[in-house]
Amino acid sequence: MQMARNTSTSGMEVQLRSPSQKVENKHEEKVQDPNREKDEPKGDMGSKTWADLAGEMKIFLWNPEERTCLGRTAKSWGLILLFYFIFYTCLAGMFAFCLYVMLLTLSPYTPRFRDRVSPPGVMIRPYLNGFTIAFNVSQPNTWQPYVDSMHHFLAAYDDKVQEEKNIECVPGQYFIQGGNESEEKKACQFKRSLLQNCSGIEDPTFGYSKGQPCILLKMNRIIGYRPGAGVPVNVDCKVQKGNESHLRSVDFYPGNGTFDLMYYPYYGKFTHVNYTSPLVAMHFTDVQKDYQVPIQCSLNGKGIINDLNSDRFLGRIIFTLSIGK
Repeated sequence: MQMARNTSTSGMEVQLRSPSQKVENKHEEKVQDPNREKDEPKGDMGSKTWADLAGEMKIFLWNPEERTCLGRTAKSWGLILLFYFIFYTCLAGMFAFCLYVMLLTLSPYTPRFRDRVSPPGVMIRPYLNGFTIAFNVSQPNTWQPYVDSMHHFLAAYDDKVQEEKNIECVPGQYFIQGGNESEEKKACQFKRSLLQNCSGIEDPTFGYSKGQPCILLKMNRIIGYRPGAGVPVNVDCKVQKGNESHLRSVDFYPGNGTFDLMYYPYYGKFTHVNYTSPLVAMHFTDVQKDYQVPIQCSLNGKGIINDLNSDRFLGRIIFTLSIGK
């Protein structure tokens, strides 16, 4: 009995000691191999050198064993390229079809919507360096560029050219032409000889050599527009700001500075091929010398707007004359 108790007692002692012994054994293992914990994470995470990465990239670009480029075989590349080719071809075809249908609704000869077309703007010639015409009468090199520009602009208005290309029309009434809108329309003659002293025929310098310059004014083209509602539109000029006596005399050609109705309406550049816009020449025969004179020339007629401050070219034009001796 006593031996059995001793045996059981010793067993309990062994069981009691075993946990501490295990802790001691683990501590001994840690002491024996202190770098083991540091090595284990490296083994789990793994480490790659630059050479390994370069090798993997090389295999990704071209794998000779599987014969793949960027992870795809030649067949795979062919199929995906074929898919995108068909896809974008269909997409381009749909866009072209929609554009074609839209263009069918538009006419190349007449604008579809003209309800917001404003009254015409105006422009002057010569136009070289903005809207300031400055020169000295005694220095031909200052006014010769203006003369050359006028001759170049009026070349299309030569009498012979107009007689060959255009027809004589009845003054004082609109030249209405019917027929299909695609038929070529006839144009009325506007000969430069109508500009008289500003034609450049009798005086090739257009008055610039005398300090009496000619300036041409034309209305912008608007398809189907009939200015004046049956009454010719005329032009007048005045000093915009300053002393009105600085502009003492202006002559207008042709007539009293009117745009004859026979040059309207305009049918567009595709059908009105030989059309030449009518002109009004303004001959400034007496302007204050050695002074900058701001001048405003305006259109006057029914339906013409010439007092809109936000648009200096609508129904009027503002420029400056500076004539030196």
